[in-house]
Amino acid sequence: MNTWFSYHWQALVLAFKRLALIPFSTLLTLGVIGIAFSLPAGIYVFLENVETLSGQFSSGPQLSLFLKLNTTQSEAGKIESFLKENPHVASFRFIPKDSALEQFKESPGLAGVMDGLEGNPLPDAFVVTARDVSAETLKTLSRALAELHQVEHVQLDSAWMQRLAALLKLGRLAAWMLSVLLSLLVIAVVFNTIRLQILTMRDEIEVAKLIGATNSFIRRPFLYFGTIQGLVGGIVAWLIISLGIHLTGEPVKHLMQLYETDFRLYHLSMGDSLIMFLFSAGLGWLGAWLSVVSHLMKIEPR
Repeated sequence: MNTWFSYHWQALVLAFKRLALIPFSTLLTLGVIGIAFSLPAGIYVFLENVETLSGQFSSGPQLSLFLKLNTTQSEAGKIESFLKENPHVASFRFIPKDSALEQFKESPGLAGVMDGLEGNPLPDAFVVTARDVSAETLKTLSRALAELHQVEHVQLDSAWMQRLAALLKLGRLAAWMLSVLLSLLVIAVVFNTIRLQILTMRDEIEVAKLIGATNSFIRRPFLYFGTIQGLVGGIVAWLIISLGIHLTGEPVKHLMQLYETDFRLYHLSMGDSLIMFLFSAGLGWLGAWLSVVSHLMKIEPR
């Protein structure tokens, strides 16, 4: 067991030495890997922040139920009974037209307009909160409410939330597709870097084989080399995202204060960060393994 740890420790040290011998190439490779990972990870962070922010502007799917102007109190009571018995309705509140008129008069830009009207043009209304956010449930409830007697119009107030959810779903799909493409790019970058390392050290590898070194012994430092590159590239991506959040944090906070909303940008969670580091290290290892397998077996002692 001590021998096994000794071999791996020597391979790890050798990998770091090889990285130090080519500082410019190493920095360039780490920069490419970091930028490649920061793009999909940055999109993911952006979408998560948008979803969190949207949750602060909407408490749930609501429907506004506008009654006809000639609706009597008893007819409004029948609609209220229907809402109480409907299993898709979580809660509701009745807004009399007189209360609605008073609210409009309190609005700075509408007070003068409302004062100039002879009567109250606003109808009685119900604001209904649905139990389920699914599109099918909301359509079913909206259709049922529209068929009620004395109902003039049904408006889904949170339709924008459904559109936003669809856009977020599309954005996540785009982030996954970009992740796959850039993962292939990272594998290609590490593959080519290891290939150049193998070609540069061809004579050294041949001598090592002559004195009895196994293929696993020879390829072990290269695998550590690729893994380190992938891991550090993931850390660079994390730092790029951190810098972006730091630079945009204050402007976003100021913008949200104008909307009287307390919101700050969120970074990757500890779990997401760990997954990104492991994934980037795994891609580095895979690129190195593919390169070693395809090139190292071709080198035989002369």
